[in-house]
Amino acid sequence: MKFKQKNYLIVGASSGIGREIARQLSIEGASVWTVSRHPSPDAAPGETWTESDVTAADFSLGELPEVLHGLVYCPGSINLKPFHRISAEDFRKELEINTVGAFRAIQMALPALKKGNGLASVLLFSTVAVQTGMPFHAGIAAAKGALEGLSRALAAELAPGIRVNCIAPSLTDTPLAAGLLSSDEKRQNAANRHPLRRIGSTEDMAAAALFLLSDQAGFITGQVLHVDGGMGAIK
Repeated sequence: MKFKQKNYLIVGASSGIGREIARQLSIEGASVWTVSRHPSPDAAPGETWTESDVTAADFSLGELPEVLHGLVYCPGSINLKPFHRISAEDFRKELEINTVGAFRAIQMALPALKKGNGLASVLLFSTVAVQTGMPFHAGIAAAKGALEGLSRALAAELAPGIRVNCIAPSLTDTPLAAGLLSSDEKRQNAANRHPLRRIGSTEDMAAAALFLLSDQAGFITGQVLHVDGGMGAIK
């Protein structure tokens, strides 16, 4: 994969999947811009960081390069509740961080992406819970389902100059999922729910992300790639 002399923006890269994608892109020689509420202690030398909250009225991407070859939107939430306990405010917050934030980030970055000479790519993160109905996932499944719809609509509208795809992970070992993986028993139970008998890693997601961002995926757009240990397709 050739990422040298290319510019990538990662929104939500302070930890977890976004941080691993930023790290891998830097290793591959890309120039990386990141946006998050908190700086990462593992930021690569030369990485440009902007402090901003995707749910804030003054959300900003900071100063971007004139040309962007890729945008990755990683912010998400794991707010699992029975449907009758989800408030309208809870529901709006899920949409705000997962869907509206992505919408705003893409709009802001679009001028720079359009200058990518047909090589630019947008990558969003959904969840296996959109395709596979799961209890207590109403809020996040609705928000990520909207995100998948947005990605397909934009893939059609922005072709051929900009590709747009989604990755739909299952449970991944990140700080966001720490509460669901807080004991050996919880980890084992989570692993056993996957046909491949393990939970996802940030390296799994970053490997899929770098492929979809690369020129090797130049004939792929409007797709949702399930990186979920088989959970969404087989029993």
